[in-house]
Amino acid sequence: MDLRSLRFFVHIADAGSITRAAVQLGIAQPALTRHVQAMESQLGAPLLERLPRGVRLTAAGRKFLEHARRVVREMDRAQAELTHSAQPAGGRVILGVSPTIAAWLVPGCVERCRSEAPELSIKVVEGFSPQLADALGTGRVDVALLTNPQPARALRYTPLLSEPIVVVGPRGAAPARPFFTLAELARTPVLISDGIRAALEEQLARAGARLNVEVEIDSIEAIRALLLRGATHALMPVSTFHDDIASGRLSAWQIADASLHRMLVLAQSARPALPAATESLAQIVAAEIGGLFERGTFALPVPPGPGPRRVVHPPISVVQTRPQRRKSA
Repeated sequence: MDLRSLRFFVHIADAGSITRAAVQLGIAQPALTRHVQAMESQLGAPLLERLPRGVRLTAAGRKFLEHARRVVREMDRAQAELTHSAQPAGGRVILGVSPTIAAWLVPGCVERCRSEAPELSIKVVEGFSPQLADALGTGRVDVALLTNPQPARALRYTPLLSEPIVVVGPRGAAPARPFFTLAELARTPVLISDGIRAALEEQLARAGARLNVEVEIDSIEAIRALLLRGATHALMPVSTFHDDIASGRLSAWQIADASLHRMLVLAQSARPALPAATESLAQIVAAEIGGLFERGTFALPVPPGPGPRRVVHPPISVVQTRPQRRKSA
């Protein structure tokens, strides 16, 4: 069992499908299946249960996943530290981020740059994934955090994290139970951003469901203001309004009969040799995402107050992998 097999297993667990994982990793599905079968043979227990649409972890698979995550994170951390210490990081780098993650990601990245790479000068621009991918291709952005990006030969992708998308609404709004069904979601008018709508439509189509979009708004602060006024619901990644959910200012519900999520992917140009400053910032962004994950930013919090405790979504794994050129599906 080697490190590559562990990375593959963690990625399959995140994607919930060997087919999707193979496309995202740019390798053949039979080869990925053989890696899983070899691990299962060596461990003496099945790790995945094959379903008509995808896979799910067995009890042994859930236990093994935690160990695999830890090994992958530690190896990547060691490699990043060695690579970072061996290369100077001077220069100006432009970072592109989505408005749904900028408030969480940017402050930590700036602090890490100050302490770990003071020679680095960074500029941050906000945008949704299609715009940021275009900016990467034309050289207007050096590093970007994209959501469910389309394959692009000119870009190099590193999957970092799969994050659940939840229904967010006013405090105490219906339903009283801690989840929405797809049927209820189809009847509930929601606010949504253009980027999140694009990420969800394909996932909902596979489940035979649809969105009931009341208003499409690209301003995250405007969506938050409307939610706090108490008259609507929104579909958002759990991290976007994490503090409001944790404090009880807003409520959040999982979606019971579908695993709606977004994949956060670190993207850079696929050119063979990138400036050391660009690589250094990419490592800082990946490390900050890992730190946010460890602090629970991407898991559904349990708000304070009386009454039954809300079911918390299981933590979603961070998969910090060595950047690779992504092949077309």
